[in-house]
Amino acid sequence: MDKERAVGLLAGLRLVVGVASWTTPRFAGKLFGLDAEANPQSPYLARLFGARDIALAWGAIGTEGEARRQWLIAGLACDAADVLAGIAGGRRGYLPTVTSVLVSGTAVSAVALGVAALSDE
Repeated sequence: MDKERAVGLLAGLRLVVGVASWTTPRFAGKLFGLDAEANPQSPYLARLFGARDIALAWGAIGTEGEARRQWLIAGLACDAADVLAGIAGGRRGYLPTVTSVLVSGTAVSAVALGVAALSDE
């Protein structure tokens, strides 16, 4: 995959998830199988996550060269942590299996796009 295409796809994914998490946190959570009604603090956490994804998208598409590389590495680190958090949530039982797969799978997709965006080929 072309590096620029990977950056564009990754930034698009981040923007969609980030804006949805910020503007409609309960709905976005439900799409991933989270029970927002059971945790009244969940919209706050979703908005933190949304702001992070929006910032990472903006950094990746608004920069070039070494600065873009640094934004992509930061995003890759966040995505890898998200994969581990999703797996841990499923294994420890505080995320339903389907939710664990959805959040981890989304993060794995972002990791793959981040690796493609950072590739030298």
